[in-house]
Amino acid sequence: MSNNGKRYSDTFKEQIVALIKHGKSAKDVALEYQIARSTVNKWYKDYTSTGSFKAKDNEAPDERELKKLRKELALAKMEIDILKQAALIMGRK
Repeated sequence: MSNNGKRYSDTFKEQIVALIKHGKSAKDVALEYQIARSTVNKWYKDYTSTGSFKAKDNEAPDERELKKLRKELALAKMEIDILKQAALIMGRK
């Protein structure tokens, strides 16, 4: 019953969410379409909260800020390493 790695279109996901909104249980929809119930529940939760299925749109603001800060930190570390190498090269001359 597992569809590992299977991708579904946003249109299909919207249809699944619409079925749940119109009173069909997530369990029944999952069984009928042979999709994991947790997947159906996630689609419903994501779509009703943000109107999108994309992970980026469903991140919490804290998660977005954390990713941004990690990127900045990695860039700063890279710049420091470059400056250290430059200092070593300049010191040899």
